Amino acid sequence: MGLQCGIVGLPNVGKSTLFNALSSAKAEAANYPFCTIEPNVGVVTVPDNRLKVLEDLVNPQKVIPTVFEFVDIAGLVKGASKGEGLGNQFLANIREVDAIAHVIRCFADDNVIHVAGKVDPVSDKEVIDMELQLKDLEAVDKKILKVARAAKTGDDKAKKELAALEKFKAHLEQGKNARGLDVTAEEKEAVADLFLLTIKPVIYVANVDEKSIISGNEYVETLKNAVKDENAQVVMVCAAIESQIAIMDTEEEKQLFLEEYGLKESGLNKLIRAAYSLLNLITYFTAGEKEVRAWTILRGWKAPQAAGVIHSDFERGFIRAEVIKLTDYQQYKTEAACRNAGKIGVEGKDYVVQDGDIMHFRFNV
Repeated sequence: MGLQCGIVGLPNVGKSTLFNALSSAKAEAANYPFCTIEPNVGVVTVPDNRLKVLEDLVNPQKVIPTVFEFVDIAGLVKGASKGEGLGNQFLANIREVDAIAHVIRCFADDNVIHVAGKVDPVSDKEVIDMELQLKDLEAVDKKILKVARAAKTGDDKAKKELAALEKFKAHLEQGKNARGLDVTAEEKEAVADLFLLTIKPVIYVANVDEKSIISGNEYVETLKNAVKDENAQVVMVCAAIESQIAIMDTEEEKQLFLEEYGLKESGLNKLIRAAYSLLNLITYFTAGEKEVRAWTILRGWKAPQAAGVIHSDFERGFIRAEVIKLTDYQQYKTEAACRNAGKIGVEGKDYVVQDGDIMHFRFNV
């Protein structure tokens, strides 16, 4: 699944430093180096210790982790919705991503000039929110004009659609993001073709200084309080620390460096996992002598859909799935031993794949 998380933020908040750290990051679970698809798109692995467990058990020729794309979206300035700065390019790029990582400056430093002249996380958040809301309002208004004509003729479907659009319009006019509006699936469908910017799920990335990385600071608390009703995650990252970690060659070096700061893992790992979780994604595995591989699917997918991620023929000709739980694999050590112990489940088309399942698909086309 080609999923993307766009990294956005005002100038001088640490967005570029963070993306550059991602760009230099090396895969933790396997030999899958960072690569650049375009100048502003990078592929990173999703950290998953279960791959290492399977690698030790199976001893495959190669290990392939699941990956995630981060997009460094052009910096935003006030007035972007009207085309100021790189506004049109920014808005076009952000419309294509699945989720947003909004980097917000949560540190004071006289040597790093803030575009507004002072550090104010809530104000920074609101600047970007407003630009996205204005662009969404523009899209909703255009559709309202179109749908209103059909509604006047008595078209029931158009009337329902118009009511939903008016609901979104009123919410956006209050300076609120579309993702926070309580709507039915039918109402959400009314704006599906608009690809609203503020309906996308968001992670707020609080970029803090080194001394605040463990317990945060007043800026982080202010930000958390401001977004508490948005059902959004706040992840603390110190871009300065991440940029140092990124140039280290070995995991041992990185771990020792993190321990000096009292950290168990890098902020980038937390961000990658948060983005993965935000999109309601899970991982299943295939394991054999040739390769151990992680596959990304949406939570709730059934076995045939999961098989289709490997190849469309697997889904089209699905017969059954053989499933081993990782704990059983760890206990019995081999697939054969799991089979002898009755620990391989034979599942049909209605089986809902669980995070961490080790799967083998039987199909016929």
